[in-house]
Amino acid sequence: MWKRPLDLLVAGAALALCWPVLLLAAVAVANSSPGPVLFRQRRVGRRGREFTLLKFRTMQVSRDENQPGLAAAEQHRITRLGRFLRAAKIDELPQFWNVLRGDMSVVGPRPELPRYVACYPEQYRRILTVKPGITNLASLIYRNEEKLLAAADDPEHEYVHEVLPHKLRLNLDYIAHLSLGQDLRLLWLTARRLLFASRAKQSAQ
Repeated sequence: MWKRPLDLLVAGAALALCWPVLLLAAVAVANSSPGPVLFRQRRVGRRGREFTLLKFRTMQVSRDENQPGLAAAEQHRITRLGRFLRAAKIDELPQFWNVLRGDMSVVGPRPELPRYVACYPEQYRRILTVKPGITNLASLIYRNEEKLLAAADDPEHEYVHEVLPHKLRLNLDYIAHLSLGQDLRLLWLTARRLLFASRAKQSAQ
């Protein structure tokens, strides 16, 4: 009962506070390279229903957008602006609209591509009993996932057989202990991590 009110409160506040950032990012993406401002991709949501996930586009448009893959395997397509948007997690901000629409929750297991869900049907049968989220413990632990996978000899194999199973265990544990307190804690950890990353970047400059 508390999930939806929390989602509406946090997503509404985030969009209201971040609209200047959203506007600037949209203009920057539109002028950075040819293609749409928003990247749309089909992901698996609650009860296995697919929905369209929204992000700011961070890659050059591919001729084969119907064959989604890991970003770590397509580093050459990421634009200079895209690298900044990804590092600052600004590319994820449009997903607050997914939350308002009811496709996602603010906190919950990250939504996956259908082909990865098909790799672990038993685990996802339980995980997909809740809405996917923008942030969770697995997202915090694997904040630098792209760098980790890019360093692997076979990013696809590394993700499917090493990273994804660990994420699934974390997500199943999240569901087993689902509570308002846990969601608030994860929101705080996410905000603190983003603030810390921002300060570290400023110090480096």
